[in-house]
Amino acid sequence: MTSPVRLALLGCGTVGSDVVRLLHEQSADLAARIGAPLEIAGIAVRRLGRDRGNLPVDPALFTTDPLGLIKRDDVDVVVEVVGGIEPARTWLVEALRAGKSVVTANKALLAEDGATLHDAAAEGGADLYYEASVAGAIPLLRPLRESLHGDRINRVTGIVNGTTNFILSAMDATGAGFAEALEEATELGYAEADPTADVEGFDAAAKAAILASLAFHTRVTAADVHREGITEVTAADVASARAMGCTIKLLCIAARGVDAAGRETVSVRVHPAMIPLTHPLAGVGDAFNAVFVEAEAAGQLMFYGRGAGGAPTASAVLGDVVAVARNRLAGVHAASESAYADLLVRPMGEALTRYHISLDVADRPGVLEAVAGVFARHEVSIATVRQGPAGGGPDAELVIVTHVAPDAALAATVGELRGLDIVRSVTSVLRVEGGA
Repeated sequence: MTSPVRLALLGCGTVGSDVVRLLHEQSADLAARIGAPLEIAGIAVRRLGRDRGNLPVDPALFTTDPLGLIKRDDVDVVVEVVGGIEPARTWLVEALRAGKSVVTANKALLAEDGATLHDAAAEGGADLYYEASVAGAIPLLRPLRESLHGDRINRVTGIVNGTTNFILSAMDATGAGFAEALEEATELGYAEADPTADVEGFDAAAKAAILASLAFHTRVTAADVHREGITEVTAADVASARAMGCTIKLLCIAARGVDAAGRETVSVRVHPAMIPLTHPLAGVGDAFNAVFVEAEAAGQLMFYGRGAGGAPTASAVLGDVVAVARNRLAGVHAASESAYADLLVRPMGEALTRYHISLDVADRPGVLEAVAGVFARHEVSIATVRQGPAGGGPDAELVIVTHVAPDAALAATVGELRGLDIVRSVTSVLRVEGGA
């Protein structure tokens, strides 16, 4: 075998610790696959004195100077599992410009400013790999970037946040409300002490931007993604979905389209939606992730597995490390970013979708006609209407499902409905996906 490939590890939390353990446990196999052993040159951490259990690593390797570690001549590959925008961006740009390949799990940085990293990689002739940034151990980004590179992807629909999927699955299984399901998720360790990034859709939006960038050869940032979380989803919404033969999932959806001027576009959005129980994503429960890809030649593909956690994420990180180490030994690097298509990112208002709307209305003649008139004025066609008593009071409940229409027209319809005297309240608005 040749000289070792030496790694600088930035971060040694849950994921970083599992990377160290896997490097130790699988050292012989990894060396055989690569053609050279992997060695840790150093580990950058915030605090040197922290108890890190029984990690199989020399304590002398720890440092609080990440830039100094990156700049060392004996470092070949930089592995970043710290997260956040800065100082991670500064560290990785330094490494890439110096020709040192980077493996990162940093979805937030890639979604906000992946262009800077890709440009630095091209400048330095280095590899930038980030399989672990979207769906943990699920092999997803490399199939999009390599296996499907000869095909045309039309749509990507995914469940990419395990915390919200656990919460919605629990609500569906038990009838619990959002607060109760979130409490259970926190007790079981699926939700952070501050769950905002998950339940408000920020985490999923970052992943949606990365998926769309790869699938459609277009630079898409988190700012381009329409985002809604699950905090407003109620037990009544879940029951209504069940009555329709549906379930509710937080979906990331990226799809090709054509605007009014005939230009090809891409729309990228994250929001809760009803999907029929027959859809492949409907059966994805607990904290699992799954991504459903629709391509012209390959047809429909689904990638499924654990999308988070120390060991699954570390598995994806090491897969990338093996790839970049082999490239380094061969004297090559992977193809650079593919953003040639440069599609126009379509605003949410132009996205075509369907709505499920629940209204509490006055129970008197002419109400349905007035409500239908609002839909007609906004050129939104009604697919189904269901009427029933509203909680035992004197009012009635109307549940309306629309046909496909521009989201702006649907939102304007709901806005006008809220202003009608006969409408006591708009109790629920959810999008419907997947032909329900």
